[in-house]
Amino acid sequence: MIAKLSGRLDSTGIDHAVIDVGGVGYLVGASSRTLSALGRVGEAVTIHTEMLVSDDAIRLMGFASADERDWFRLLTGVQGVGARVALAILSALEPAELHRAIAMGDKAMVARANGVGPKLAMRIVNELKDKIGVAPAGAALAAGLAPLPSGSHAADAVSALQNLGFRPAEASTAVAAAEADLGEGAGLDALVRLALRKAAK
Repeated sequence: MIAKLSGRLDSTGIDHAVIDVGGVGYLVGASSRTLSALGRVGEAVTIHTEMLVSDDAIRLMGFASADERDWFRLLTGVQGVGARVALAILSALEPAELHRAIAMGDKAMVARANGVGPKLAMRIVNELKDKIGVAPAGAALAAGLAPLPSGSHAADAVSALQNLGFRPAEASTAVAAAEADLGEGAGLDALVRLALRKAAK
């Protein structure tokens, strides 16, 4: 199994790149996010890969990070999610954003990807929610998001703000700030009221 390629970027297409490794060109399918991260043609690149073997083909998928590759594996484990749909999701959402969306049950964010309808987005969220746990604070902060608030009241408060029209990142940031002021034992009503004030600033 080929897990990683290091070589020279030979060319790129809409959904793939060719990596020249010692004179052999490896065609790898990739998300638009990975393709934009590879750099210019002719430059040295290292790409994480996943080999897909079927009855009539052997394909390589390429990823700018091991985290993105791991998400590809998780996504393609969901019924109805093939390589093309998984790459579309990873093109629309970076790993930390996808982690947040699934942890918060935000099927609308997952459905932003091309080829992902509401029913498939719901299946992805439902099947992966228990597998991923809570989004790591470091990964969330790296994506410009607040760490996922802990506790059921915090999750309910985030949901309440989203129902009022706030974006997931805005709602999570406001609730995290409110929880920091009130403490983890804060009641839901107090949490929502303070979070609304913070979100409105």
